[in-house]
Amino acid sequence: MNLHQFRFVQEAVKRNLNLTEVAKSLHTSQPGVSKAILEFEEELGIEIFGRHGKRLKRVTEPGEHVLKSIEIILREVNNLKRIGEQYSTQDSGTLSIATTHTQARYVLPLPVAQLRSAYPNVNISLHQGAPDQVARMVLDETAEIGIATESLSDYPELITLPCYEWEHVLVLPKDHPLASVADLQLSDLALEPIITYHPSFTGRTRIDKAFAAKHLTPRIALEAIDSDVIKTYVRLGMGVGIVAEMAVRDITDEDLLVRPAGHLFGRNLARIAFKKQAYLRQFVFEFAQLLNPELNAARIAESMGN
Repeated sequence: MNLHQFRFVQEAVKRNLNLTEVAKSLHTSQPGVSKAILEFEEELGIEIFGRHGKRLKRVTEPGEHVLKSIEIILREVNNLKRIGEQYSTQDSGTLSIATTHTQARYVLPLPVAQLRSAYPNVNISLHQGAPDQVARMVLDETAEIGIATESLSDYPELITLPCYEWEHVLVLPKDHPLASVADLQLSDLALEPIITYHPSFTGRTRIDKAFAAKHLTPRIALEAIDSDVIKTYVRLGMGVGIVAEMAVRDITDEDLLVRPAGHLFGRNLARIAFKKQAYLRQFVFEFAQLLNPELNAARIAESMGN
């Protein structure tokens, strides 16, 4: 048995048992993947996959146990590589970060620049996606760190720690009728077309729950994953924008008004995630502390059981 076989089996599950997709993702041939998996099964004396003809149809019961062992083996192989990088090339390497567009655009630029200043030979690889995709990238070890507001704490295979709190804000033209309303309520907003995030991004679930708690149905005129897109359509007069507070720090336009909305929608908690039992290099710890001074190496290591 060998690492190639382990990776083929693991990737087959990730690709919904489609060996053609496995071959594409691992840059090899489909017959080669199929042969390697069959040889692995023969060596173990069990079937990892149930088949219909030549097609993989399901993971067998012994296959589930094999997959758990493969997960541990490949995780430790990656840990060995990181240990080698930590001690052979301490000040170089690549830090892979999985995060949402809002975090990448508005939160990460300063800490990334600070890390690059401290470690000029460390490259940064940013992977952007929905919160569930962020979690999956950390689990798949495409990224060492995941940062998002939603979903991360739903995965027991991840260690998640509080990173920072934030609130939503309203963005509206200065001549909008609501601009002069002193005590703005959800009932006022429910009467207006609203431009805000897609349901799986940037605290949108908290917005929906706030309206539902008041038995109100908001008029969502447009949904987007990009805060800049939301602000653009607000400028066009399409409605009132609801965005994350970090997305309006650079607003200097005289035509837009920003109003805090934490009293309407509550506070949100962005979290940082690591894969359980992963080996983290020193600059990973330092990057986490740049995001939040309380996220020091000792606290993270304790949370991960290292």
